[in-house]
Amino acid sequence: MLLECGLTLTDRSRREHMPIETITWTGEKVRLIDQTLLPAEERHLELGSVEEIWEAIKMLRVRGAPAIGVAAALGLCAGIRGSRATSWAEFEPELKRAAGYLASARPTAVNLSWALERMVRLAETVRDQPVAAIKERLLAEATAMIEEDHRICRAMGEHGAALLTDGQGVLTHCNTGGLATAGLGTALNVVFTAHRQGKRVHVFADETRPLLQGARLTAWECLREGVPCTLICDSMAAVVMRQGKVKSVLVGADRIAANGDTANKIGTYMLAVLAKEHGIGFYVVAPLSTIDRAIASGDEIPIEERGAEEIIRGFGRQTAPSGVQVFNPAFDVTPHRLIAGIVTERGVAGPPYTESLRAMFEESAMRPHRPVKRG
Repeated sequence: MLLECGLTLTDRSRREHMPIETITWTGEKVRLIDQTLLPAEERHLELGSVEEIWEAIKMLRVRGAPAIGVAAALGLCAGIRGSRATSWAEFEPELKRAAGYLASARPTAVNLSWALERMVRLAETVRDQPVAAIKERLLAEATAMIEEDHRICRAMGEHGAALLTDGQGVLTHCNTGGLATAGLGTALNVVFTAHRQGKRVHVFADETRPLLQGARLTAWECLREGVPCTLICDSMAAVVMRQGKVKSVLVGADRIAANGDTANKIGTYMLAVLAKEHGIGFYVVAPLSTIDRAIASGDEIPIEERGAEEIIRGFGRQTAPSGVQVFNPAFDVTPHRLIAGIVTERGVAGPPYTESLRAMFEESAMRPHRPVKRG
């Protein structure tokens, strides 16, 4: 029998959508949830240095492409607050050194470098101002990213919810809820939006080995939101598809190439192949900032490889013999031909993605993003 993540919340007010405060600014430091402790403990960290933010990103205390972009931007502000530079000539190398260091924490998620490059470009546009004024502009930009992220996630949620039908089972992988963004979510937020619209949806959450983001984080968020959820091991995905329990697969993305090839948590490619075999729609949900138009295909996406300890001694318990060779890529690349649609804040792009994604960027350049009206 499948084990249910038990799901009725007696306090209906908890079912009203309240963003998770994944990342906030205290006035001096970056405050974020330590996701390595969930679901057993909900603890917030307050980090005030570039080194602390780098460690939090590297060790997955904060994770998810949009979330680490916001965290890095705020971390950059925290890191340069104490700069004693009195001119742009002194301040610029400090700023770029800190940005480069933060960008090295994780190579695959393009939102990390995108956010840091955005901050550096802004600083360059106001380089003639006093250093104190530059710092203020940078902080305003970083904090604005939080509300911007909320607007984008709301839009993606409504565009994606239109793809789901009443009574539908949805398979998710890793965690794509509020914990992966500044508080609302990408793919999981599509399900939550459909739920709030009155559609009966049921999440089948992949456990997501080796770090169990689906078991620890997605199940926690579904319980918080009051959305029915069944937790399964990664190896059970084909069975629930074959049994008709799942009608759609929704995943996030860490980097999308110009042609639609998508890098996401390891195991995503396998799900896309299974979905194709069973005639199930496989959708990627990600903001335009996750699309890297500088690379033509997924062959150019750098894939982060993580340490063997995550597999041999995951969560402190040895489950494999010491000395065994381990292959531990954090991500894989799903070819665009397996993707039914890419949901962004501008709508749902379809194949050929080289054309549809380019059109979305052109529209975005002509018309600034506006929040989707809630009806």
